[in-house]
Amino acid sequence: MVDEPRQELQDEESAADQAQGTVAVEEDLVARIASLEEQLATAQDQALRAAADVQNARRRAEQEVEKAHKFALERFANDLLAVVDSLERGLELSNGEDPAIKPMRDGMELTLKLFGDTLARYQVVAVDPHGEPFNPELHQAMTMEERDNVEPNTVIKVFQKGYTISGRLLRPAMVVVSKAGVGSAAGSIDEKA
Repeated sequence: MVDEPRQELQDEESAADQAQGTVAVEEDLVARIASLEEQLATAQDQALRAAADVQNARRRAEQEVEKAHKFALERFANDLLAVVDSLERGLELSNGEDPAIKPMRDGMELTLKLFGDTLARYQVVAVDPHGEPFNPELHQAMTMEERDNVEPNTVIKVFQKGYTISGRLLRPAMVVVSKAGVGSAAGSIDEKA
């Protein structure tokens, strides 16, 4: 009978050990589940970032291809501008009244128009700023002249037209810009200072 209390004591110890073992296993499982959930979240974040990187690379590549298509003709168009300039100068210097050169002049005008239409078809647009305010992003000032009857910083003469291609400057316009005359109000203010 003495063995019975011992047996009960051993059974209780065994049950307590099993309970502790079960709690330890449960805590271990909870810790492992938390660790796996953290790893899963990290893997999902990395996958999301990788997908975003791929999408950004694809978008950049598409933009580069679009720019290449848009500006592929830039160098070629720039070389053709000298031909357009020569035709325009030839028309300026030729006398339209002379019957001997009238057919040649008509041919030059048609050729110039054809050139202009072709350039416009490829988004090459002339910048002819005569009478507009000076814009250093589109114009290159060759000289300044005093003019009392014109606002200062206004383009008063265009030596050479400028051109843009698809909205980007291909060649700046070479211009003469007005400045305030000596007798203007600005001149008298400077003299008083």
